[in-house]
Amino acid sequence: MHDDQKELFEALFASVLTIIFLGLSALLLWPAGRAWMTFSLMKGFWLFCIVMYVTSIVAVLIQRMFRVDIDTNFDAYVISGLAVSGFLQAGWSAFAVLTVHSFTGGAPVWVAVLLYVVGFISCYVAFNIVSTFYVGSIYRQTNVLLAFASFIIFSVWPASGRLLYGWFFDLF
Repeated sequence: MHDDQKELFEALFASVLTIIFLGLSALLLWPAGRAWMTFSLMKGFWLFCIVMYVTSIVAVLIQRMFRVDIDTNFDAYVISGLAVSGFLQAGWSAFAVLTVHSFTGGAPVWVAVLLYVVGFISCYVAFNIVSTFYVGSIYRQTNVLLAFASFIIFSVWPASGRLLYGWFFDLF
Protein backbone atom coordinates (compact mmCIF):
# COMPACT_ATOMS: atom_id res chain seq x y z
CA MET A 1 0.00 0.00 0.00
CA HIS A 2 1.36 3.42 -0.95
CA ASP A 3 1.87 6.06 1.72
CA ASP A 4 -0.95 8.25 0.41
CA GLN A 5 -3.31 5.26 0.43
CA LYS A 6 -2.16 4.29 3.92
CA GLU A 7 -3.00 7.74 5.26
CA LEU A 8 -6.40 7.63 3.60
CA PHE A 9 -7.06 4.15 4.99
CA GLU A 10 -6.11 5.27 8.52
CA ALA A 11 -8.38 8.30 8.28
CA LEU A 12 -11.27 6.19 7.00
CA PHE A 13 -10.63 3.54 9.65
CA ALA A 14 -10.68 6.17 12.42
CA SER A 15 -13.88 7.68 11.02
CA VAL A 16 -15.69 4.37 10.65
CA LEU A 17 -14.47 3.21 14.07
CA THR A 18 -15.79 6.40 15.65
CA ILE A 19 -19.20 6.02 14.01
CA ILE A 20 -19.46 2.34 14.97
CA PHE A 21 -18.33 3.10 18.52
CA LEU A 22 -20.92 5.85 18.94
CA GLY A 23 -23.69 3.66 17.55
CA LEU A 24 -22.82 0.67 19.72
CA SER A 25 -22.32 2.75 22.83
CA ALA A 26 -25.74 4.38 22.33
CA LEU A 27 -27.32 0.95 22.01
CA LEU A 28 -25.41 -0.32 25.03
CA LEU A 29 -26.21 2.67 27.25
CA TRP A 30 -29.84 3.02 26.18
CA PRO A 31 -31.20 0.25 28.49
CA ALA A 32 -29.26 1.83 31.34
CA GLY A 33 -30.91 5.19 30.68
CA ARG A 34 -27.58 6.86 29.90
CA ALA A 35 -27.63 6.98 26.09
CA TRP A 36 -27.30 10.76 26.27
CA MET A 37 -23.64 10.25 27.19
CA THR A 38 -23.09 9.11 23.62
CA PHE A 39 -24.24 12.50 22.39
CA SER A 40 -21.72 14.16 24.73
CA LEU A 41 -18.97 11.90 23.40
CA MET A 42 -20.04 12.65 19.83
CA LYS A 43 -19.72 16.39 20.43
CA GLY A 44 -16.37 15.72 22.07
CA PHE A 45 -15.11 13.72 19.09
CA TRP A 46 -16.22 16.46 16.74
CA LEU A 47 -14.34 19.08 18.72
CA PHE A 48 -11.37 16.74 19.20
CA CYS A 49 -11.00 16.30 15.43
CA ILE A 50 -11.09 20.06 14.90
CA VAL A 51 -8.52 20.62 17.65
CA MET A 52 -6.32 17.86 16.19
CA TYR A 53 -6.45 19.48 12.76
CA VAL A 54 -5.76 23.02 13.98
CA THR A 55 -3.04 21.88 16.38
CA SER A 56 -1.26 19.89 13.70
CA ILE A 57 -1.23 22.93 11.42
CA VAL A 58 0.11 25.15 14.20
CA ALA A 59 2.75 22.54 15.11
CA VAL A 60 3.94 22.35 11.49
CA LEU A 61 4.12 26.15 11.27
CA ILE A 62 6.13 26.37 14.49
CA GLN A 63 8.45 23.59 13.34
CA ARG A 64 9.03 25.43 10.07
CA MET A 65 9.62 28.71 11.87
CA PHE A 66 12.32 27.12 14.03
CA ARG A 67 13.56 24.99 11.10
CA VAL A 68 12.86 21.73 12.87
CA ASP A 69 12.48 18.84 10.46
CA ILE A 70 13.02 15.12 10.53
CA ASP A 71 16.28 15.28 8.56
CA THR A 72 18.22 17.96 10.42
CA ASN A 73 16.74 17.97 13.94
CA PHE A 74 15.35 14.49 14.37
CA ASP A 75 15.20 14.56 18.18
CA ALA A 76 13.47 17.93 18.35
CA TYR A 77 11.01 16.87 15.64
CA VAL A 78 10.06 13.63 17.38
CA ILE A 79 9.94 15.14 20.87
CA SER A 80 7.72 18.01 19.71
CA GLY A 81 5.39 15.51 18.04
CA LEU A 82 5.31 13.38 21.17
CA ALA A 83 4.56 16.41 23.34
CA VAL A 84 1.71 17.66 21.16
CA SER A 85 0.14 14.26 20.50
CA GLY A 86 0.54 13.18 24.12
CA PHE A 87 -1.03 16.37 25.42
CA LEU A 88 -4.00 15.92 23.10
CA GLN A 89 -4.35 12.21 23.88
CA ALA A 90 -4.33 12.85 27.62
CA GLY A 91 -6.81 15.68 27.03
CA TRP A 92 -9.25 13.23 25.48
CA SER A 93 -8.83 10.90 28.44
CA ALA A 94 -9.60 13.76 30.79
CA PHE A 95 -12.68 14.66 28.75
CA ALA A 96 -13.85 11.03 28.72
CA VAL A 97 -13.43 10.68 32.48
CA LEU A 98 -15.19 13.94 33.23
CA THR A 99 -18.02 13.00 30.87
CA VAL A 100 -18.38 9.58 32.49
CA HIS A 101 -18.16 11.15 35.94
CA SER A 102 -21.00 13.55 35.10
CA PHE A 103 -23.27 10.64 34.12
CA THR A 104 -22.52 8.34 37.08
CA GLY A 105 -24.41 10.42 39.64
CA GLY A 106 -27.00 8.21 41.34
CA ALA A 107 -26.30 5.30 39.02
CA PRO A 108 -26.20 1.70 40.20
CA VAL A 109 -22.77 0.08 40.28
CA TRP A 110 -23.32 -1.92 37.09
CA VAL A 111 -24.29 1.24 35.19
CA ALA A 112 -21.25 3.09 36.51
CA VAL A 113 -18.99 0.22 35.43
CA LEU A 114 -20.63 0.24 32.01
CA LEU A 115 -20.09 3.97 31.68
CA TYR A 116 -16.42 3.65 32.61
CA VAL A 117 -15.96 0.82 30.10
CA VAL A 118 -17.46 2.98 27.35
CA GLY A 119 -15.20 5.87 28.39
CA PHE A 120 -12.17 3.58 28.40
CA ILE A 121 -12.96 2.31 24.91
CA SER A 122 -13.46 5.90 23.73
CA CYS A 123 -9.81 6.49 24.57
CA TYR A 124 -8.87 3.80 22.05
CA VAL A 125 -11.08 5.44 19.43
CA ALA A 126 -9.43 8.80 20.16
CA PHE A 127 -6.03 7.11 19.90
CA ASN A 128 -6.91 6.09 16.35
CA ILE A 129 -7.81 9.69 15.54
CA VAL A 130 -4.49 10.88 16.96
CA SER A 131 -2.72 8.17 14.95
CA THR A 132 -4.03 9.61 11.70
CA PHE A 133 -2.06 12.79 12.42
CA TYR A 134 0.96 11.28 14.20
CA VAL A 135 1.68 8.10 12.26
CA GLY A 136 5.06 6.97 13.54
CA SER A 137 5.37 3.85 15.64
CA ILE A 138 6.91 5.78 18.53
CA TYR A 139 3.82 8.01 18.60
CA ARG A 140 1.48 5.04 18.46
CA GLN A 141 3.24 3.12 21.22
CA THR A 142 3.46 6.13 23.48
CA ASN A 143 -0.06 7.42 22.86
CA VAL A 144 -1.87 4.11 23.33
CA LEU A 145 -0.20 3.65 26.71
CA LEU A 146 -0.82 7.29 27.60
CA ALA A 147 -4.49 7.04 26.61
CA PHE A 148 -5.21 4.15 28.93
CA ALA A 149 -2.90 5.23 31.77
CA SER A 150 -4.26 8.78 31.83
CA PHE A 151 -7.84 7.48 31.75
CA ILE A 152 -7.10 5.35 34.80
CA ILE A 153 -5.30 8.18 36.60
CA PHE A 154 -8.05 10.69 35.83
CA SER A 155 -10.68 8.13 36.88
CA VAL A 156 -9.04 7.76 40.27
CA TRP A 157 -8.35 11.49 40.55
CA PRO A 158 -10.87 13.43 38.38
CA ALA A 159 -9.83 16.74 39.89
CA SER A 160 -6.45 16.43 38.16
CA GLY A 161 -8.14 16.15 34.76
CA ARG A 162 -10.31 19.16 35.57
CA LEU A 163 -7.22 21.09 36.72
CA LEU A 164 -5.14 20.30 33.62
CA TYR A 165 -7.81 20.51 30.93
CA GLY A 166 -10.89 22.06 32.54
CA TRP A 167 -10.06 25.52 31.25
CA PHE A 168 -10.43 24.23 27.70
CA PHE A 169 -13.60 22.27 28.37
CA ASP A 170 -15.16 25.34 29.98
CA LEU A 171 -14.77 27.20 26.66
CA PHE A 172 -17.34 24.90 25.08
